[in-house]
Amino acid sequence: MTALPLTPERRKALRAQAHHLDPVVMIGADGYSDAVHKELDGALNAHGLIKVRMFSDAREQREATLHAAADRLNAAPVQHIGKLLVLWRPQPPKGKEPREDKMPAPRVVRVVKFSSSPTQRPTVKKVRVLGNQRITAGGLIKRAKHRATSSKKKSQG
Repeated sequence: MTALPLTPERRKALRAQAHHLDPVVMIGADGYSDAVHKELDGALNAHGLIKVRMFSDAREQREATLHAAADRLNAAPVQHIGKLLVLWRPQPPKGKEPREDKMPAPRVVRVVKFSSSPTQRPTVKKVRVLGNQRITAGGLIKRAKHRATSSKKKSQG
């Protein structure tokens, strides 16, 4: 795998986004190990843009670690400033997509009806509302109607 190429404009935008981030992975005396690789991979999957703190004093070692991690993780090295390294990788798409044929789940709604007399308590009733139903202002349950569209909009769509 190779590191992702970045345009200077994209790199500048990513550096600006990473400015406010805190380091999510710390690399200690062992350097870039398999455990660090696994943590970096998980953090990139979760966040996309991460900041890494490396406790090594040798600048060449930090630079080599940044490029090795970017190559191995198929990520882009964004910035190396002091002991902070910034990596970016596009996030994978989320697995769940809403299905069109699936209706919303039923929900339980409390309906409160106030009495005409101020001394009496309001009546509270729990009602189960399905996905194609709605509650009116009077507390009745009605089926939702499809909105009527004009013939002009139908012909344009």
